[in-house]
Amino acid sequence: MTTTKASIVEDLYAKTDFPKGKCVELVENVFELIKDELKKGNDVRISGFGKWSVRQKNPRRGRNPQTGETIMLDARTVVTFKCSGKLKKIINEE
Repeated sequence: MTTTKASIVEDLYAKTDFPKGKCVELVENVFELIKDELKKGNDVRISGFGKWSVRQKNPRRGRNPQTGETIMLDARTVVTFKCSGKLKKIINEE
């Protein structure tokens, strides 16, 4: 099952005394803050959860899988995520 923003809002609403509208606002604001920092090229680290990093990928040679033709793939910016040791431990316990 996939967790969505809506399900995060529902969980937050169920676990707090906040009205649903406030929960929506909180979740949206957290994701906006994360996106804004990544857009600036900054890393985002949440203790006990993990770290998102922005990095540049160089142009490289690739292959069109339909034709087998060699093509050049453009340079691009990607976001990577590395989970914390605590999160790895929690995931591996279950």
